[in-house]
Amino acid sequence: MERFVEVSAFQKHIGHVYGEKDKERGISASVAWLAEEVGELAQAIRKGTQEQKIHEFGDVLAWTFSLANQVGVDLEQALERYVTDPP
Repeated sequence: MERFVEVSAFQKHIGHVYGEKDKERGISASVAWLAEEVGELAQAIRKGTQEQKIHEFGDVLAWTFSLANQVGVDLEQALERYVTDPP
C-alpha cells in the first residue's frame, strides 16, 4: 500500500499539536532536543533494530518540523530545491 504525507499538512499538524509547548520551550531548547534526537538516531543506525530506527527517524523529523515552525520556515519550500535543482 502506497502512503503519502503532504509536507505542508504535516507541518501544520505538528504546529497544532505542539505549537504552544514549543513556544514555551523556546528555540534554543528545541535545537538542543533536535540534536539529542539526531544522536539517538545515530545510535539506532549503528546498533538498533529496524523498529528503533523508524522511531528515531520519526523523532528527528518531528523535531525538525517543530523547529521550522518556531523560526517561520516552510519546509515544503525548503525541500523544493531538491526537486527543481538538486545540489
